[in-house]
Amino acid sequence: MRSTLFISLLLVSYTVTAKTPPENPVQPKQVLLLQTGDKTRPEFFVRNLYPCPLEVAIDWGKHDNVTANPDLPNRFVVASGDSPALFKVSPDHPRKSTQFSLSYRYIFGRPLTDYQSSYRYQPPIPPKARFRISQAFDGKFSHTDAQNRYAVDISMPLDTPVYAARAGIVIDVKDSYSDHGKQTELASKANSIRILHDDSSMAVYAHLALEKAQVKAGMSVAAGQLIAYSGNTGYSSGPHLHFAVQINQGMELVSVPFEFTDGEQKGGEPKFGEWLVGYENH
Repeated sequence: MRSTLFISLLLVSYTVTAKTPPENPVQPKQVLLLQTGDKTRPEFFVRNLYPCPLEVAIDWGKHDNVTANPDLPNRFVVASGDSPALFKVSPDHPRKSTQFSLSYRYIFGRPLTDYQSSYRYQPPIPPKARFRISQAFDGKFSHTDAQNRYAVDISMPLDTPVYAARAGIVIDVKDSYSDHGKQTELASKANSIRILHDDSSMAVYAHLALEKAQVKAGMSVAAGQLIAYSGNTGYSSGPHLHFAVQINQGMELVSVPFEFTDGEQKGGEPKFGEWLVGYENH
């Protein structure tokens, strides 16, 4: 009788919502929070379909008569694939109804603090080509937020080959956008490629040409490898390549300073108006 009473009174009801970066419109959702285990005391894990680690922040929505172990809100670093169970939800009072909702968001890469890099990047342009930096660090037009503060814009004609500035693993490709302009809603609609480096930093190549990416997520690329062609997509006032090095810092993508090299062990911070010359060994 006690067992029957327990079952009839226990009602576990939950929903999960995601607050995530804009995903590629031609891909299914890439990060899922899923349930496993006993339905009355469910455990939750993350299915990460990106070929890179992520940091995932999980929090309660509306909830009643429930406790999580470990406590929520919480952050978890998960590798590519299915994570182990991250937390369990249990009723505070087993004979009372239990309802809850969960929300989650994620950021590419492992969290990094006090990041410093001595790596010097190859200019991501064709061999022997010369292109001018039209906007450098702290550029007033669009390099004013944390993601873009240490970015550079390189003016170049449409369909100029774009090369990897450093070796890594391609973790995200957006290749289906065609619009451009100065409307703020276009800020998230630039074709782009994101490449993860061995120190957990990431290079972003943006405003690329429509449907001309030469790489796919999961591919390893070498420095100097052709990855795309330049374009004029997203929030853009003219054809150019946007290049930045970013890290995950406090569940936010933050750009960090970097240097280009001339191929002779010389380098320096990119400057507005400077001419970049492409490596001859691509």
